[in-house]
Amino acid sequence: MTTVNLGFQVLPKVANGNTYEVVDKAIEVVQKSGVKYEVGAMETVMEGELDQLLEIVKAAQDACITAGATEVMTHMKIHYRPIEGVTIDEKLHKYR
Repeated sequence: MTTVNLGFQVLPKVANGNTYEVVDKAIEVVQKSGVKYEVGAMETVMEGELDQLLEIVKAAQDACITAGATEVMTHMKIHYRPIEGVTIDEKLHKYR
């Protein structure tokens, strides 16, 4: 299995309520998944096997709906390198 990076941002539509609270529910899904991840101001980046990460994104969208969103737009970016994989650390180690 190849390790990929998947960055995603959920944009829930919330009629009356706090959008941040709904986004927090999506982040909780990531936290409970057990994959390596980093939360940023504009997106969350995960590291792992692509099919697993896509399932996490779907569950995060469902969590937004359960938390009161009427719809969710999701933006994703995938960095895929089939031979050696991709890690968060390789991208960020020089900044830490």
